[in-house]
Formats: sequence, structure tokens, C-alpha cells
Amino acid sequence: MIIADVQSISLRIPFQTGGKAWELSGQSWNFLDFVLVRVEMDNGIVGWGDAFAYNCRASVHAAVEQMVAPVVVGQDASDIGRMMLDMQKKLHLFGRYGITLFALSGLDIALWDAAGKAAGQPLCRLLGGQVRDDIPGYASLFNYGDPEIVAAKTRQSVDEGYGYVKLHETAVAEVAAARDAAGGDVPIMVDTNCPWTFEEARRMALAFDDFDIHWLEEPIFPPEDYPALARLRAETGVPLASGENACTAFQFRDMINAGAVDYVQPSVTKVGGVTELRKVAVLAETGGVSLMPHAPYFGPGFLATLHVMAATPNSGLAEWLYVEREACLYGEPIRPTRGNFTVPDGPGLGIDPDADVIKDYGVDD
Repeated sequence: MIIADVQSISLRIPFQTGGKAWELSGQSWNFLDFVLVRVEMDNGIVGWGDAFAYNCRASVHAAVEQMVAPVVVGQDASDIGRMMLDMQKKLHLFGRYGITLFALSGLDIALWDAAGKAAGQPLCRLLGGQVRDDIPGYASLFNYGDPEIVAAKTRQSVDEGYGYVKLHETAVAEVAAARDAAGGDVPIMVDTNCPWTFEEARRMALAFDDFDIHWLEEPIFPPEDYPALARLRAETGVPLASGENACTAFQFRDMINAGAVDYVQPSVTKVGGVTELRKVAVLAETGGVSLMPHAPYFGPGFLATLHVMAATPNSGLAEWLYVEREACLYGEPIRPTRGNFTVPDGPGLGIDPDADVIKDYGVDD
């Protein structure tokens, strides 16, 4: 298959949290920003990808349109791994992380979607076969900063069938409220989004440990300080998770070799797509840590995550961002049922985005 066209399509979909607006990168976060990557082949097959775009949509859109598309149009898409290696080499001058890798991730996911459609097989079959049918999920709650709201949202998610709940809080009162609401049997994770020095993180890890947390996520800034994470893990005994800010398998290699984490969290829309996520899965399996992909997404990136997890024996839980969207790219098929996700069984990613949603929520960048 020859790549005939690559388009970057920007979307903005409002959402509600049931609490205060969360600040993301210093800005109020009330919209889900998407950069869909549409790749059309010379035989008419269309693949859909998803490049990370929360509060950086215009920059990612430009990277796809100006850095990626001009290079790949006209190329043979039958060898995705070779193409992605070539693209990483050609674009390394612009940095091997951040916006550049976000754009390449969207391309890679679209190429795998197209490959599955060409083969008439769901993506997980192309990745070695489906070893899991249903993927257990966890409710990834918003940051509320209010113990009463945290308790209410925790109870609500447990009542809906989630067997695991993740908080985005940094204070003891909110974690205590979640534990009281969930009872003693529901695992609770705490994602703090890189706020603390080592000493601050040590103090808070020990405080949270009173509530039997399943893992503590990204407690230290900067997130790539793997020796500090390893020391925190060793000194407190609290299981640690990290990786949503890491790009390429090389950062995960260093993270695992440092003994920094119990759970690695690659994001398919950031790390380099399906191709790079598969490498991280192998590193996790051989390094004795659990693969727990970061995926608070609602587009092709979430579907790609489900397919990789379905083909990976040591993958863990699927993350579901616990918000109410004004519109859904896929409607009901990917909503969890009693906290579990069924992997779409159509060719490629299994479902194409809703054209009406793309039309209604498209924005110009």
C-alpha cells in the first residue's frame, strides 16, 4: 500500500467533571482536544490515528501537517516498523520527545489501523494473537480537591462496577475520603502529576500508605529522575507507577533498569504509537514490571491501547477518564460494562470515528 494522503483533523469536545475545572499546563481544562490523523492509501483504505493534543492541539496539528505528511506521502506503508524508524531518524533534529513524537504516534496508529483493514483482521491479531478478550478497567477520577466530591465520585464509580479507582489528588483528606467511600476491598491508586521533591514525596507516600494504596503515580519532579523514584520505592515500600510523560522505549529501558517503578505507563499517543508501545511491553515483561498503559483518551488512541493490551499477556488495567463528554467519537461501543472493556473485533482498530462528530466538533488550527 502506498500512502496517498495524510490529513490532520483537529477537534474540540466539551466535557463536564461534576466538580471544579482542572488546570492542565497552567490553563483551565474544559475541552477534550483531539488531533486525528487520517491516512488514505492508494487502494482507498483509510487508517485513523490519534496524536496527543491536550492543550497543545495547534502545535501537534502543525507538526503532522508540516513535518510528517510531506515526508511520508508516496511511501510504501507495508513495513510500518521500518517507516517509523526512518521517520524518527529524519525528525530527530526537532527533538525525540514531546510534539514530534506525538505527531509520529498519530501516524503510527493510523498505519496499523490501515494494515488491519488490509488484512481483514483486528489489530490485536496482527500483533501476535488475542490472548485476552475483555480488559478490566479503572475509573480515573478528575482532580476535585474536595473530600466530599471525591467520596461521591468514588462511590458512584464503584456502584457502576469498577473494581479499581484512581484519584488525581495530592492531599491526605481526599485519599482518606476515597478509602472510606470505597471500603477496604477496592484498590485505590493516587496520581499526583509530578509535584514534589524527593523528601516531600517520601513524606506523602508514607502518609498515603495508611490507606493501602495500590500505587502512587508520578510523585517526583522531574518525572525522569529515575534514581530518585528508585530510592523512594526502596525506602517507603510503596508501589510506584510512571511513564505517561516518557517517549520511546529508551526512556522506559532506563526507568526499568533503575528499579524506579512497579508499573510502567506508556501512552500510545505519546510514546511513538503502537510500534513503540510493543517494545515497551517486551521491556516490561522481561524486566519484571507490569504494563499499565496510560490512556485517558476517547479516540483511536484508546482503541489502539485496548488492542495492544489484548495481545499482551502481562498488560493490566485500561484507564477510563471519568468525565461526561458532550459527544463521543464512537458512541456506546467502547463504554465499559461493569468496569470492563470489550476489544472491538472489526478490522484494524475495529471502529471508525463518527463522521458527524468530526463535522460538528472540528476546529481550524
